[in-house]
Amino acid sequence: MMKSKRVFQIVILAALCALCAGGALAQSAQEAADEEEFGPVVRAYLGYLRDEQEVVDDRKSRREISPAYYRRNSNRIRALRQIAIRIARESGNDYLPELEAATRDEMKNLFEQPPSAASLRVGEVINNTFRYLGAVRAGEVFYIFSRLDPYEQAELMEKEKRQKTQDSSAQRGAQPPATGPPAPTAATESDGNEARPRRASSSP
Repeated sequence: MMKSKRVFQIVILAALCALCAGGALAQSAQEAADEEEFGPVVRAYLGYLRDEQEVVDDRKSRREISPAYYRRNSNRIRALRQIAIRIARESGNDYLPELEAATRDEMKNLFEQPPSAASLRVGEVINNTFRYLGAVRAGEVFYIFSRLDPYEQAELMEKEKRQKTQDSSAQRGAQPPATGPPAPTAATESDGNEARPRRASSSP
């Protein structure tokens, strides 16, 4: 009796595993079909994300990672996929910047002095290195950044340098010229600490 029950449990477990695997394959196939609207660059990036998910799934099956690690990285991949598709559809271009997705507690991995999540503004450039694209909820909230390419970084640094030079010049030009004590006028003459009106001459 116990043996039959054990066999039944194994059969049920195998069936569940097969069902999950089938669902994952169906989802992967659907994602691949949805990606046909994009060009080769965007498709390649989305394919890279699928490969990353397969790696995470494999490590989970081998019990190499904790459930918490698996959930966070799976959620991160979902968030990156969402933002990549959004960028591609809104721009209409076959191009994606280098993307980073970080939770609030992971900001320190990107910045020496992490910005406050509440202060972030879409389009804001931080440290001339990252542009904030927005937040995506995928199981948890991820803050998405694009890394500026070297040309953009150099251009921003040059712009900051020019602005500082202009500000410094404007500040020097706004300083008032040095002035001394007022010169005596024709109507007054100095007598100690006070100035008195001149007297009219009595001669014709």
